[in-house]
Amino acid sequence: METAADLAASRGALGIGLGAAALVVVALLIGMFAFGSRRTRNGSRRPRPEEQPRMPAGGPVREVREQREPDEVPRSDERMTPHELNGHGNAGSRTGAAQERPRWDEGSSGSFGSGGPGSH
Repeated sequence: METAADLAASRGALGIGLGAAALVVVALLIGMFAFGSRRTRNGSRRPRPEEQPRMPAGGPVREVREQREPDEVPRSDERMTPHELNGHGNAGSRTGAAQERPRWDEGSSGSFGSGGPGSH
């Protein structure tokens, strides 16, 4: 049977061991941070003026707004994989016939559950 002094001594040794392990981990983390920052500082240089991005010859690129229509999924009894569908380079949609933006119906609340009667 262990005495109280033996238990205290073993717990003290365990505490010292855990403390030493924690100090080793902290020292490794600090060393890796210093190594990484030194590598970044020495390894990368700033781009020269001729390496900077340039504006396209036609001027800045503008946003294009258009209404898109989805492609229909072909009906088949067999399972199809994605590359068997219409043009895997295609985005899966095409420019729509009507280019007006859809608007809310007059008298509609415009939001589900807003408390208004909506259009019935």
